[in-house]
Amino acid sequence: MRVHAVPQWQGAGWDGASSRLTTGCEVLASLTEEVLDTPVSRVPVGREGSPVERGMANRAALLDNRGAQLTVLENPEGPVLTLGGDCAVDLVPVGVARYRYGPGLGVLWFDAHADANTPDTSPSGAFHGMVLRSLLGQGDPDFVADPAVEPGKAVLVGARVFDPAERAALDDGLLRHVPASATPDDVVNALRAANVSTVYVHVDVDVLDPGEFSGPHYHEPGGLGIDRLVACLDALAEFDVVGASLTECTAQDRAEVTPLIPVVQALHRRLEP
Repeated sequence: MRVHAVPQWQGAGWDGASSRLTTGCEVLASLTEEVLDTPVSRVPVGREGSPVERGMANRAALLDNRGAQLTVLENPEGPVLTLGGDCAVDLVPVGVARYRYGPGLGVLWFDAHADANTPDTSPSGAFHGMVLRSLLGQGDPDFVADPAVEPGKAVLVGARVFDPAERAALDDGLLRHVPASATPDDVVNALRAANVSTVYVHVDVDVLDPGEFSGPHYHEPGGLGIDRLVACLDALAEFDVVGASLTECTAQDRAEVTPLIPVVQALHRRLEP
């Protein structure tokens, strides 16, 4: 298993993201190196933003950032764990996985938000709120996955904040949804219903309840506990997990990020043969 830290912040639309997400990514990378006793490759991304274009903040900067990730994923040796940075760091890894593993790829997306807007529907213009919709083949043509994740093969877990266009995506069957109150069996059953053969797992730390982890920017009440998240990850043993990520960490020091140790270990268990 390889581990890549991608300190991208340009996909986020909130003040202070450039410093807090960059620091959070490095704190998480250092923790992961220690906990897993494995090196973490730092993938360089741009430090600057760019103007809003076509309804997307930092559009040009985000396009520039993709090259470094594509380079390190050209010849991966086994599965890759990607540490963010904003949720948009998964645009390239999931897109590469879809290309490599075919239409049977499923995406398990743990997040407080659906990340399923397009530039035309996003209230903020922040691409981290559009990345899953892009992976499903809809949105800015320069960002949509080709081939795309098939409709119904993306399972959203723990979301509790939806924009109208994201609700419509659920109603149309583009996404499946498992609420934060659901059990690990519910997550497994949703993947079975999606008829997937391989799975990519995305974890945004804001899927966790704020009482469990103080490290995300968004503190949405009613989220998963750490034990529940770990149980959901451990329940995936029947699936071939081909990649994973842990994103949107804004922890500024080791003490703040320590609660994520069981999550890092659980992702490692799923990715190691």
